[in-house]
Amino acid sequence: MTTVVPEAPAGGYTAWAREVRELAARRGAVILAHNYQVPWIQDVADHLGDSLALSRAAAASDAGTIVFCGVHFMAETAKILAPDKTVLIPDPGAGCSLADTVTAGQVRRWKAEHPGALVVAYVNTSAAVKAEADVCCTSSNAVEIVESLPPDREILFLPDMFLGAHVRRQTGRTIHLWLGECHVHAGIKPAALKAKVAAEPDAELYVHPECGCTTAALWLASEGELPAGRTHVLSTGAMVDRARAAGDGKVLVATEIGILHQLRAANPRATFEPVNGRASCAYMKMITPEKLLRTLRENVFEVTVEPGVAARARAAVDAMVAVGQPSAVGE
Repeated sequence: MTTVVPEAPAGGYTAWAREVRELAARRGAVILAHNYQVPWIQDVADHLGDSLALSRAAAASDAGTIVFCGVHFMAETAKILAPDKTVLIPDPGAGCSLADTVTAGQVRRWKAEHPGALVVAYVNTSAAVKAEADVCCTSSNAVEIVESLPPDREILFLPDMFLGAHVRRQTGRTIHLWLGECHVHAGIKPAALKAKVAAEPDAELYVHPECGCTTAALWLASEGELPAGRTHVLSTGAMVDRARAAGDGKVLVATEIGILHQLRAANPRATFEPVNGRASCAYMKMITPEKLLRTLRENVFEVTVEPGVAARARAAVDAMVAVGQPSAVGE
């Protein structure tokens, strides 16, 4: 899928943001935006974060309408947690290549091959897949989720094989991996990472655990080919936290480039550069300023989840939300 970066709001940011906020107030709506959204939408949102932070915000909000600026599975999760609220997404076609790698039927067959195993589903999955899971996770709490499970049980981790491999390495648990990947993160290659670090020998390195380079980065750090003390595998929320204390140096960032807006705002003195400047999610960028405005003007597009599926999926999402304490920024 070709990424097209949306244009700035027509008529300028200030006028657009004023109308967005006025319409949201009139409609009694809360605007949730994922870390990978375009800067204008990040800046106008009520809550900004990853799937975990936004799930908590959806569950806690007293607003009657949730406008979700993210991809479809995230809006589904908000509806699961807030079934009595109206959940809107500015573009219902905003999907996820990672979520598309696994279906509920495939999960059922996988469980049959591993009787007694517990299913941990990354939130980048459909509601139907969540309904087959014991617990969900995000990259910010995946290790904590797995460590909370009985130590004598095998784990089926889906769908992201890179995040799953990172969790298996961190926990030492018996974890079977679904061979799914995010096309954006998989495109951040170990060779590009090594070349970028070689060209910037004093830079810090932030690597998201979904990246195709994660395993190689940790191995290269252990072998001394990457600076072990400056190589950090971090959720996006942890990246923002670390950025605040990064001083005025350079930081190389291996994840979707939408996070750079937050990192630069968190520490204007430092220089944040992407390992792959083309690592942009076309699905996230389908949520444009004009589409957000249309959603608030016309009350479109509503996200629904079949009640039986929602009830089963909610147990897995509730189990995720209950582990640990909420953070200010999210993943």
